This record gives sequence, C-alpha cells and structure tokens, in this order.
Amino acid sequence: MRGTIGWRATGPTALRRTPIERRDLRPDDIAVRIDYCGVCHSDLHALHDYDQHTNAPLVPGHEFTGVVTGTGPEVTNFSIGESVAVGNIVDSCGTCAMCVAGQENFCHSFPTLTYGGRDRRDGSTTLGGFSREYVVRNTFAYPLPAGLDPAATAPLLCAGVTVWEPLRSHRVGPGTRVAVAGLGGLGHLAVKMAVALGATTTVISRTQDKRDDAHRLGADNFVDSTDPRGMAAARDTFDLLIDTISAPHDLAPYLKLVAMDGTLSLLGFLGPVTVDTTDLLVGRKKLSSAGSGGRRSTAEMLQFCADNGVTADIEVLTSAQVGTALDRLRRNDVRYRFVLDMSDLD
Repeated sequence: MRGTIGWRATGPTALRRTPIERRDLRPDDIAVRIDYCGVCHSDLHALHDYDQHTNAPLVPGHEFTGVVTGTGPEVTNFSIGESVAVGNIVDSCGTCAMCVAGQENFCHSFPTLTYGGRDRRDGSTTLGGFSREYVVRNTFAYPLPAGLDPAATAPLLCAGVTVWEPLRSHRVGPGTRVAVAGLGGLGHLAVKMAVALGATTTVISRTQDKRDDAHRLGADNFVDSTDPRGMAAARDTFDLLIDTISAPHDLAPYLKLVAMDGTLSLLGFLGPVTVDTTDLLVGRKKLSSAGSGGRRSTAEMLQFCADNGVTADIEVLTSAQVGTALDRLRRNDVRYRFVLDMSDLD
C-alpha cells in the first residue's frame, strides 16, 4: 500500500488530518500528487450524513488537479511530471449501453465515485481528493490543457461538466437563448460557458447584488425572480433554462419562462419535485436534468475551456482551512467556488 496524508471525516462537521492508504499501482493506474481540490456542496451532504461509528471511512473531494508521480506498466497515455485533472467518477463497468455510448456517468451498474464509492476490483471504499495523493485508473484521468490555471480548473471537473452536459446536449450556440437560474458554483460556470458558446444569456436571481456579477461574467440580461413584471416580460423566452437553485422551489414560474419546445434542466435540486402537467402542455415544454459527465464530454469540456479561457471564479484556501471553507459554503459565503491548496500536507 502507498501512504499519504489527507483530511478524514470524524463526524458531520469535522475532519482530521491523518495518514491514509492508497493501493499499490495496478498495471493501468497512475499516481497523482494533488495540488488543488475544489470544495463542492456534495462534500457538505456527505459530511452531514456521516457517522464514523457506522459508516466506512470518508475523505471528501472529487474535483482536483495535480501532477503524475507514478505510472503502472500498461500506461501509455500519461508520463511522470504531466499535469492532469480528475473528476467525480474514477471507474465504470465499461460494457453497458451507457458506457459504450461514452456516458460512464450513467453506468447501469453505477459508476465508481471518487470518494464513498466501491472499488470494482477489491471492494474497498474510495477515499477522495482532500489528500496529497490519489491513485486512479488511467482512463479516468484527463490531461490538463496548456493555459488552464490548475487551481481555477479544479471545479470544472464537477461543477463545470455538470453544466456542460445540458449545454451540449441541447446544442447551445449562436442564436440560442439561454437562462441560468441561480448564480453560484454551478450557475456562474453555466453563464461563462453559454456566453462562450455564443448564446444570448440571461441570469435569473432573487439577489439583486448579483446583477453586476452577471454582467461581469458576460450575461446579456438579468431578471429579478422576485419582480412579477420582470418575470412576466420574460415569459416564453428561453430555449434552455438551466436551474441551478439548490433548495426546493416551485418550478412553475420557471417553466413559464421557457419558450415553445424549450427545456427546463434541473441541476441544483435533485430531490422530488411536483409539476402541473399543464405547465408542460402549454408550449410543449420539456423537463430534464443532468449530472456529471462521461469521459468523452469531460475531455471535450476541458479543451473548450482552454480554447475559450473559461475557468471558475475561486477563492483559494490552504487545506488546513477546510473547516472554514465548509462552514462558509454552508452559509453560501463564497463567490463562487472554494479550492484547497494541498501543498501544506507535505
């Protein structure tokens, strides 16, 4: 086994710096020195539900960048010293219809998650990127394109690909009208990508002080969701409305904003929702969702971001400040993504 240092959960609000073990390199593995790891709302949810007395060990973190420090004998696509990125999926069955289609994120036997997952070969629990080293199957790591800042790129491996999926599947481009509801970790990247794709882009938010940010990010318009007149004026406008609001909310006002044959894509809140069928019927509107991305779309997204200068707006903290990052994230006190610098684990 390989030893490294990471931040392991000791309860629903606490992590402790501690030695952790990684597997010895398999023939198709690479070892990655993690330099930067993003902090995701999923980490909060995992910690909230964690009980060290009944659950397997938990080391959060599933969006990170770093440098290859070792390769298995069968690895030909990476070399030691190469900059790489790893997201929230580290393996899949590779044979089901979804995997064959390049959508490993929808693997019929469920993809192996970067943390809290079950290794497909030895059954061990995967431990995440809040650590100095990670061992990963080479096909689930991605070359970091030149020109991308590694710290600001880390959130692209989860938040970025999550919003990329609906933008690409709905063929967003010049002439497309896109709205983004909620301007947070997901939403700000959806705005940047929609703008880079050439879409006319609108931000919808109940927070007026996000107006300036929306325009700074490249949005053409801003709609205050608490203003009835503004919402009425935007009715039947958007070909795609990406809803990144993380709390339960009424979908009816947002479906009214979707144009005929348009789509409301839910990315933020993934629990049960209630929809009046009439809100879909009037205008032949569609309700959709997306989550993460397969290997093909993740690689495509990274190259697109490199070509168009798209990265996350981040605040970098040392890994020792992980508690501060999580506490502020709970209070939505971040614009727009925390990233941990893991170098203090040396």
